[in-house]
Amino acid sequence: MDLVDVISKEFGIKQEYVRNIIGLIGEGNTIPFIARYRKEATGGIDDQILAGLDKRLEYLKGLMERKAEIIRIIDEQGKLDEMIKEMIERALSLQELEDIYRPFRQKKKTRASVARQKGLEPLALFLLDEKPYVKDIETYANEFTDEEKGVMTVKDALSGAMDIIAEMISDNALFRKIIRENLMRGGIITTKGKTDDMAAYDMYRDYTEPARKIPPHRILAINRANKEGYISMKLETNETADIDHIKSRIIKKTHGKKSVYLEEAASDAYSRLILPSVSNEVSNSLFEAAAEKAIEIFAKNLKQLLMSPPLRGKTVLGLDPAYRTGCKIAVVDKTGKLLDTAVIYPTPPQNRTDEAREAILRLITKHQVDMISIGNGTATKEAEIFIIETIKGLKGKVRHMVVNEAGASVYSASKLAAEEFPKLDVSLRSAVSIARRLQDPLAELVKIDPKSLGVGQYQHDMNQKRLGEALTFVVESCVNTVGVDLNTASVSLLTYIAGIGPLLAKNIIEYRNDKGGFKSRNELLKVSKLGPKAYEQSAGFLRVPESRNLLDNTAVHPESYDSALLFLDKLGISYDELLMQKKQIPSDDTLFSKIAMQIGIGYPTLMDIAKELKKPGRDPREDGHKTPEFIAGIISFDDIKEGMILDGVVRNITDFGAFVDIGVHQDGLVHISQMSRRYLKSPLDAVSLGDIVKVRVLKVEPERKRISLSMLIENT
Repeated sequence: MDLVDVISKEFGIKQEYVRNIIGLIGEGNTIPFIARYRKEATGGIDDQILAGLDKRLEYLKGLMERKAEIIRIIDEQGKLDEMIKEMIERALSLQELEDIYRPFRQKKKTRASVARQKGLEPLALFLLDEKPYVKDIETYANEFTDEEKGVMTVKDALSGAMDIIAEMISDNALFRKIIRENLMRGGIITTKGKTDDMAAYDMYRDYTEPARKIPPHRILAINRANKEGYISMKLETNETADIDHIKSRIIKKTHGKKSVYLEEAASDAYSRLILPSVSNEVSNSLFEAAAEKAIEIFAKNLKQLLMSPPLRGKTVLGLDPAYRTGCKIAVVDKTGKLLDTAVIYPTPPQNRTDEAREAILRLITKHQVDMISIGNGTATKEAEIFIIETIKGLKGKVRHMVVNEAGASVYSASKLAAEEFPKLDVSLRSAVSIARRLQDPLAELVKIDPKSLGVGQYQHDMNQKRLGEALTFVVESCVNTVGVDLNTASVSLLTYIAGIGPLLAKNIIEYRNDKGGFKSRNELLKVSKLGPKAYEQSAGFLRVPESRNLLDNTAVHPESYDSALLFLDKLGISYDELLMQKKQIPSDDTLFSKIAMQIGIGYPTLMDIAKELKKPGRDPREDGHKTPEFIAGIISFDDIKEGMILDGVVRNITDFGAFVDIGVHQDGLVHISQMSRRYLKSPLDAVSLGDIVKVRVLKVEPERKRISLSMLIENT
């Protein structure tokens, strides 16, 4: 198998680039580094495609290893011929490969293996032989009866022979492939309820849908309901057509009376051996595809959440709302340093509103608070109304926002939080997280397991290793896209930088604490165990604003510093003029292309340098914060009425719609069909996480705690 050729065709990438990428990965380069700093070698392919290519490369390498192992095993059995070897070498999937290997695999005790031990294989081969025969079938079968072997009658002999034929049919790779494809194309998923109490799965009490049409979220729901014992699930198909196809392949006119036995063996092979096995394979395949789609959406949601715009240079008061136990307060300064904490009780049952208002105003005055960040959990609406009333007299000097608090409680109870705030009560740590995630969502959210951030669905049903890999990749991609301040980044943030990892992240922090901070990127090489390779991979993603070298606060890699200075020289701009912002980098692609050739650097790399020099230290995340205008008086589920027009915040996105926070502790669902009057392939084509949308209440189901919403408001 030519890996370069296979991957080139599958991904639609030139072989030259594929060969370069395989080489770069083999040299130990990270995906973020390759994507950002080796664009000439890759054709500018982004990190997501590179990650997919890397995953496929790993799969194909595993496939090649398995092929070599199977060829060796079959050869040792003395059964390897050129046709089998060619079939093995052509296989492009493990499924196809295992189908080919199936007849040669050592099996546990089966009906066919027992029949072979009884010496009935020659009888089976006789029945399969297409050549005209003169022997009477039953007379010939009688020759195989043997009381000592347990073959008492002609019927026993023929039954054993048919067991052998059934297994041979079952082991036929072509039959299994055809039946698998038939199930995928024409299979029908049917479910039946197993209990009167169907909980959230009532729609699957008596349900059918074609396998090829069923959407991923329903596959996942059916899988969970089946696991939890609420339903039984079956994948049905046209069994008669499948059996007839097998018969047409193995039975010829010359078989004569043998056909009766072959037909029985074919039916048995299908119903007892092939269908249950292949049906499970297809069901698993459907679930894996659905899970992969869910992981994809989870990853996109996570990226949107992590790339939310930061609110820099603001002192923030974080408020974690609650009822009985009170609202937890934490004030952090512009750098996220904890300044103060408190607990107030403005919500039921205490309703100590005046006392709480005095406490909030005192903290605002004492610490010059600019923003109030409110978690969107229990008692959020009451807490928000209280804050609005409290800061009303400040004439806009202090604003508030409701932020997604998912994962705050997980962080507050974590080892990391305990190390960061050893003397702080667990409940107050969550208020710190809520405040900080408004200042810099990425820096704060990387401290929390991505699976706990509330932007996925059915994540506990998925392959946890695959889910973890996908989400970790998203976090790494976001962190490296934004870059981090080497002198302020936490261990959690540094861990995700290309080439760093947990050990080097801790060593960087120790060096920083010991030396009072980094003065330049090059100083990284003095960090314990951080060698040239780690420096190469990580340096471009680490910023040192305090450095005397402007380039140390950009995404320009140190390997390109000389090229960057030559570029400035060709433009007639001195380093000092750029530093003092006396001159700006022009926009002239033709000129840049010419300069790239003159200084011997790739055009994509030069364009990246120019982009960085235009705005040194820039943050790729968009600026701007908005907050929805929740209607006063609508606090609980019971306040929602059909037909209401409300503001809401998109909190989660699935393949079937978006869940929108309308301020009543219960997110409403906007189904994909209610998002746009044009066809949408995915809800992500219409909304993003954190979007503020105007919705109309379609239906309220108090008994099921469901709210159906629509974004189609005009002309209604």
